[in-house]
Amino acid sequence: MSVSPRRSGDHVLSMRGIDKRFGAVRALSGVDFSVREGEVVALVGDNGAGKSTLVKVLAGVHGPDGGTIELDGELVQIASPADAQELGIATIFQDLALCENLDVVANLWLGRELTESGRLDEVEMEERTWVLLRELAAKLPSVRVPVSTLSGGQRQTVAIARSLIGEPRIVILDEPTAALGVAQTAEVLNLIERLRDRGHGVVLISHNLTDVLAVADRIVVLRLGRNNGEFDAEEATSEVLIAAITGARDVSRVEAPVDPPPPPVIPLSGARRRRDGET
Repeated sequence: MSVSPRRSGDHVLSMRGIDKRFGAVRALSGVDFSVREGEVVALVGDNGAGKSTLVKVLAGVHGPDGGTIELDGELVQIASPADAQELGIATIFQDLALCENLDVVANLWLGRELTESGRLDEVEMEERTWVLLRELAAKLPSVRVPVSTLSGGQRQTVAIARSLIGEPRIVILDEPTAALGVAQTAEVLNLIERLRDRGHGVVLISHNLTDVLAVADRIVVLRLGRNNGEFDAEEATSEVLIAAITGARDVSRVEAPVDPPPPPVIPLSGARRRRDGET
């Protein structure tokens, strides 16, 4: 399925009034969040804003204490990661969880290996791996090299490709460009755009506002466990997003920095010198 960039289809996911407590700590309070088909939604906020907790609720790691979750308009319960996977929600956490001693093919099909006559069908798995990587326009030297020999960007590629084996509706990426160089970051951002082109709903968690503004269609800001703004990425600026992240009272009044005023005129030897050189 092909979806044009910066366009989205029907709602796939809707989370309404999500609450989550850990003892006396209220990590989430009435949070609303949604994802459309073929849309990249960035989830941003300072440390402790509740981003990871919300993602873990969606991934089935934590159960919500309140609120509702709907997929395609139907109420669902996500009680475990297995439930999330069955519902078509794939999560790629920051540690990637790859087996570095195994090659690319083995990592993609780990736990879901294809067999024929009781034996691993290595040929079919390798062929389908190449098909998937070509769809993502991924750049890997080989699918038969150990993951330990790959760069950070290439490992992220393997983790993203592995998440697509089950044809998920929603792909969640937790800080996918953290600790990557410029070229590797660009490679990962291109992969995110490929996911959108394939029609997946993508949730991007990132502290890098440049990356967010480059690929997101919509940006949701959390602050202290609550919603604190939702923005169209084509219209948002870094200044407005920072204001929402840090808790400025009126983000609409935050403007881009302007040139500083000219320095004050200081008399020299009794003569008043202006900036234009007049005396």
